[in-house]
Amino acid sequence: MKTLRMKIMILSLALSLLVAAGAFAADADFGARGAAGQDNLTLEQMLTYAIQDEYLARAEYELIMSHYGEMRPFSNIIRSEEQHIAWLVDIFDEYGLDLPADTAGEHVALPADLKAAFATGVQAEIDNIAMYESFLEEELPGDVADLFEELKSASENHLRAFQNNLSKYN
Repeated sequence: MKTLRMKIMILSLALSLLVAAGAFAADADFGARGAAGQDNLTLEQMLTYAIQDEYLARAEYELIMSHYGEMRPFSNIIRSEEQHIAWLVDIFDEYGLDLPADTAGEHVALPADLKAAFATGVQAEIDNIAMYESFLEEELPGDVADLFEELKSASENHLRAFQNNLSKYN
């Protein structure tokens, strides 16, 4: 019985993630999805994908709250995304790189309901963590590696928060 319940919960989570994948409508060359599977990225490219993904998370969570109301964990996590963006802006400035425009609002879609919104958060954080893990495999300046570690760790916390909320629907 316990095994069957676990299988149903896993299947439900997998279906929710498929729904979320459609809701989090980032273009193929934007944010974490743009970085996925790419090798030999320059520092500027990594930083660009990183800030795009942080912009994207903020835009998605703003859209969700504008439709479903301000609620946790979105309200807490959006403040974290603001801090992550500020840190990345500092790194862009430090390295004399041009800051990409925030066009994330063009790359998001409203999830169908709150369950899909939490599933969207789960998938966004999974993609974000994978991006930072791949970047951390590269040769990076110490301050950039430290920042990517910090951002990955924050995303792991965000992932747990979204998973906990999503599990309430199973």
